Amino acid sequence: MRQVVIYPGEDGYWIAECLSLPGCISQAKTKQEAVNNIREAIEGYIAVLEEDGLPIPEERFEALVLAV
Repeated sequence: MRQVVIYPGEDGYWIAECLSLPGCISQAKTKQEAVNNIREAIEGYIAVLEEDGLPIPEERFEALVLAV
C-alpha cells in the first residue's frame, strides 16, 4: 500500500506522485487516468527493484491537510 499525491499541473494535466518511491511520478489528462498510471508506475518501480535485488523503500509518509 502506497500513499499517492495527486494535483492539477499548470498544463491542465493531473500529476500523481508516490513520494516514498523517489522519482515515481506520472500524469494524465484526467484524475482517474493519473491514478491508473501511477498504479502501473508503482508496480513497475517495485518490479525493477526486485529484479535488481535492491531493497524496496517502506512507506514513510503521512498526509496532513492544513488550513492557512
